[in-house]
Amino acid sequence: MLDVALGERPFRMPPSNLLLSKIGLESEVLLRNLFQYYLHDMAEWFEIDTQADGSYSYDISSIWKNGYGAYLAKVGDSIAGFAVVGSAVEWLGDVGAHDVHEFFVIRRHRRSGCGRRMATLLWNERPGEWLVRVLELNAPAVLFWRTAISSHSGGGYEEEGRIVNGRPWRFFRFVSKGA
Repeated sequence: MLDVALGERPFRMPPSNLLLSKIGLESEVLLRNLFQYYLHDMAEWFEIDTQADGSYSYDISSIWKNGYGAYLAKVGDSIAGFAVVGSAVEWLGDVGAHDVHEFFVIRRHRRSGCGRRMATLLWNERPGEWLVRVLELNAPAVLFWRTAISSHSGGGYEEEGRIVNGRPWRFFRFVSKGA
């Protein structure tokens, strides 16, 4: 998910043909399959175990039941990642505020600008107040979000540390004016 150069890899411009499309229940199998890779990566920071058959399990139906928006990113015909967005009311008390619940970029497309482009398209799609929550142990994601949000908001964002369920998190809060 890291979207900036750290010396070992040069920054590349995001592909201009990256598209972000809202998906629905008809894409449940596709999203469930992508969650396998996402959960595999997140197992580094969270206590996520595989099922007895070696697969990771995530209840995709909760996305639709809770009214979250699911988005699929593609570069040409290649799937680049996904995002799940919902209300931030639980964290901010504002029913109209948006929360990035899940965000994933397939490894092949990381460090290419795809993640930043995905986030920008998402924020432009839904203008208003946004919250992005990141586990502090996931240092590459903290750096990615800090950079992407600062760029999108022109530096106009708030960042705070919070303890959630005994673990340190970074909360980024900003307003997107849309496209």
